Amino acid sequence: MTQASAAHPADQAGPEQPEPADRDSSLGRGVPGVVRRRLAAVDSRFDRWSWLATGVIVAIAAILRFVNLAHPAGKIFDEVYYARDAWGLVDRGVEWNYEDGGPSYVVHPPLGKWLIGLGEWAFGYSDTEHGVSAAGHLFTTSPEVGWRFSAALVGSLSVLLLVRIARRLFRSTVLGCAAGLLLALDGFHLVLSRTALLDIFLLFFVLATFGALVLDRDARRRRWASALATGLDPGRPGPAGRPVGGWRTWPWWRLAAGVLFGCACAVKWNALYFLPAFVLLVVFWEVGARRSAGVRRPWRRTLLDEVPWLALAGLLVVVTYIAAWSGWLLGDEGYYRVVDEQRWPSAPLSDTPVIGALQNLIEYHRAAYNFHAQLDDPHTYQSWPWQWLLLGRPVAFHWSAEGPCGAVSCATEVLLLGTPLLWWSFLPALVALAWLGLARRDWRAGTILLCVAAGLLPWFWYALDSGRTMFSFYTAPSLPFLVLAVTYVLGVIIGPSPSTAADTAPATGDRDRRLVGAVIAGAYVLLVAFNFAYFYPIFVGEAIPYDSWSNRMWLDGRWI
Repeated sequence: MTQASAAHPADQAGPEQPEPADRDSSLGRGVPGVVRRRLAAVDSRFDRWSWLATGVIVAIAAILRFVNLAHPAGKIFDEVYYARDAWGLVDRGVEWNYEDGGPSYVVHPPLGKWLIGLGEWAFGYSDTEHGVSAAGHLFTTSPEVGWRFSAALVGSLSVLLLVRIARRLFRSTVLGCAAGLLLALDGFHLVLSRTALLDIFLLFFVLATFGALVLDRDARRRRWASALATGLDPGRPGPAGRPVGGWRTWPWWRLAAGVLFGCACAVKWNALYFLPAFVLLVVFWEVGARRSAGVRRPWRRTLLDEVPWLALAGLLVVVTYIAAWSGWLLGDEGYYRVVDEQRWPSAPLSDTPVIGALQNLIEYHRAAYNFHAQLDDPHTYQSWPWQWLLLGRPVAFHWSAEGPCGAVSCATEVLLLGTPLLWWSFLPALVALAWLGLARRDWRAGTILLCVAAGLLPWFWYALDSGRTMFSFYTAPSLPFLVLAVTYVLGVIIGPSPSTAADTAPATGDRDRRLVGAVIAGAYVLLVAFNFAYFYPIFVGEAIPYDSWSNRMWLDGRWI
């Protein structure tokens, strides 16, 4: 089948199958077929149909996240901290304790709270307990919308990101939309998207970083293929054996990934768990591109060519992270910002301009790290990492016995619980992914597994080593990759797209197999949707009869 007669990769329904590294003299000196296929796979033509489908999925996600966003009224769970700290950033440039009249001691970086504060600035903020109230600069509505708006927006945008990333990974609009729909219909993601906590922002920036790296991979492989097509000899040493170009050929997506990862770290430090995985992905992908192109010593060439760019991306991570502390750095009211013998007489702080501020910031980070390292106080809703994917101990964000619900006894709860059918699919999907990845030698399977491991395995080490207090919402940045694992398996069940070349026709058996696979995959997504609908009342805090609420408390009451 020629490239001209092939179906556009975005129209395939299942993950592409590995091909032999055949040679095509039309692209220059022995270009491997895998490079040729990648060049076609990253076709940047605007596909209005895929974007229309994406828009439908994102619209579903946004409706679920924005409708009745002000309910429940008041601050729920850790909103009592983050909503207040966010307003302090808007009001004074640093997190502020309005009760004590001084800076708050916080143990998470400020970017997530800045984003929450952006919604409060636009829609208003109210804290009657401490006599703080302000009208919105753009709209006047209930204050709950103010501190939850940014989470709902970012949650909806994360669905958009996953649709487009999955579509590019699997070269299938169907699978891209399936991944986005599964994320949109996940109760865990929905609750985080409707609550002023930091984890939805962490999820977004980690996923965005991954998406930028995937785009970088495609751009770099396209650059190699173009250079080979113009006669590049990869066997020549030095610059003569690699693609050349000016600033337009810089790895801009990789540098963008550095900025996005800096944003992730500026929300929560546990974003750093993904750093080794992302660096390994870049290195492996670059080695793979050079090996496919016929470069001699691809590992050596990769390290020589790419380490400077990785170092520059790392510098952007640091600069972006420090920039997130601009409110703290530019003022003098922040915790540990300046020497204050009355507030913190034992802190070794400095009055030296600029350098002293950075030294004090380091001291602040040391204190925050010690807090995290020593966090072992028992909590009603704490859980261990081996419970998370099994939904062993979800977190209750809100509970009330008030109605009305049309019954004598009512229950209103917001429970951070993943849609059970989806979450209980994660472990089987990961096992299948590992087997399929080895059998097919598919880089997508390895990529997804590596990202899942980066997000989850460090918590197992902490649990076994220190017994640190943990909660199920620590799973948040791994969630999109777990959904990608399920989506990969769905693509395998559906099967690869048949050839659409004019001189070939799919066999009847292949068509029947794909039909059966599509029915199975569609039935699974439909069952997830029904499962989500059943638990929806306890995701958004609807008042329901107590018996109905009790029927949803599965696992012998472990969810209460």
